[in-house]
Amino acid sequence: MARIALFPGSFDPFTNGHLDIVRRGVGLFDQVIVAIGTNSSKQRYLPVEQMQELIAQLFRDEPRVSVRTFKGLTAEFAREVGAAYLLRGLRNCPDFEYEKPIAYGNQHVNPGLETVFLLTSPILGAISSTIIRDIHRFGGNVDAFLPFALPPVAI
Repeated sequence: MARIALFPGSFDPFTNGHLDIVRRGVGLFDQVIVAIGTNSSKQRYLPVEQMQELIAQLFRDEPRVSVRTFKGLTAEFAREVGAAYLLRGLRNCPDFEYEKPIAYGNQHVNPGLETVFLLTSPILGAISSTIIRDIHRFGGNVDAFLPFALPPVAI
């Protein structure tokens, strides 16, 4: 049976840290599905469709990585796509404290689902999508943090 991992997130935007987690995940699993979740209570900075295409282009030569979008519970989507693992990156202790109850909740909804945490590479752990959005929103250069260029924003 294939070992399928789901890497869920809003990926708004998808950073070099996310890219690193997916690349390392491919070394651990037979397939990694980058799953862009839709949260109706959040306003996205970049359209989901644009992010899905940008991420898909990054992995166009890696057949073991696919990119999907979903709505609803992550644990239910994992069951739908046959993923037995959730792949998550941790930058620091607060990330772990945030992720731990989510992992317990996911396992309650889908008892066969295991969450696998990978520590973010030290060079990539100091930045977040929130900081990148703020820098970009006000005209700053974010190229060092992303695996693709974002269009300029009129401020």
